[in-house]
Amino acid sequence: MNLIDLRSDTVTQPTSAMREAMLGAVTGDDVYGEDPTVRQLEESLAAQLGLQAGLFVPSGTMSNLLALMAHCERGDEYIAGQLAHAYKYEAGGAAVLGSIQPQPVEMEPDGSLDLARVADAIKPDDFHFARTRLLALENTMHGKVLPLAYLAEARAFTHERGLALHLDGARLFNAVVKLGCTAQDIGRHFDSVSVCLSKGLGAPVGSVLCGEKAFIAKARRLRKMVGGGMRQAGVLAAAGLYALDHQVQRLTEDHQRAHDIAKGLVALGYSVEPVQTNMVYVDMGDRAASLKAFCSGRGIVLTAAPRLRLVTHMDVLPEHVEPILETFAAFLKA
Repeated sequence: MNLIDLRSDTVTQPTSAMREAMLGAVTGDDVYGEDPTVRQLEESLAAQLGLQAGLFVPSGTMSNLLALMAHCERGDEYIAGQLAHAYKYEAGGAAVLGSIQPQPVEMEPDGSLDLARVADAIKPDDFHFARTRLLALENTMHGKVLPLAYLAEARAFTHERGLALHLDGARLFNAVVKLGCTAQDIGRHFDSVSVCLSKGLGAPVGSVLCGEKAFIAKARRLRKMVGGGMRQAGVLAAAGLYALDHQVQRLTEDHQRAHDIAKGLVALGYSVEPVQTNMVYVDMGDRAASLKAFCSGRGIVLTAAPRLRLVTHMDVLPEHVEPILETFAAFLKA
């Protein structure tokens, strides 16, 4: 049985063409800065974002960690949404490894942070408090795209208050194709941007952290400290280059698949949040676990949650939509 895996876009498999690119990659020792394929990836993505330099790392979690540690010192604080990946889903790394205090802020339904609420969270310049240094945003956030106008407001807001601005752009290119803009249209508003290559873009591993040269030099030292230095990493970087060259615009297909699934679920009577990109959120309440088990017996893999997330990606095909909807319909009758 071929499984339909809707847990995340991290489950994508590299295509045959991507594997060929990896096989033919020119390599060197990246810890010494001698891997030409890694350097090409770092320079290419930094240029696309309108930033000066990049750093290839094994994961988005490490990329965010290095960004937070490069922007903040021990005893400093960063502000993020209470559901932000860097705050909630990265094992408290910034606090544990960087002694950086998180200040979560309630998020808006559209995935943004109310800047007035952020302003209230900034600590006074008083030795009793951690020093607020950084605002971290996420785009997309639970499948929702932050508008360019909001990013400009956030940039002005942080400039006025002397804060750095970081973007967890794990799914930045989903936002790019949804908005019909360039990566630079988003990246130019930020001091640093983390881009994941192993989600919708379909690479097997890796993220790139981009920012100014001095910032990336500091992050490179921190990468060594936390064990993220890789040797002949060009084999992995080649997959990222292939993804950026060939698998960005196809993200619109994932978005369309998500819309098709959402439309069908609404027709069946499910409560579904509006879809913008490749994520469908369904209100399942206490039925989530039984739905997961029901779908598992029919070759569909889910993560059980009251606010159920279905994620489309390059391995969720057009012909999968019908069996997904048929399974959800059968569950209502079970």
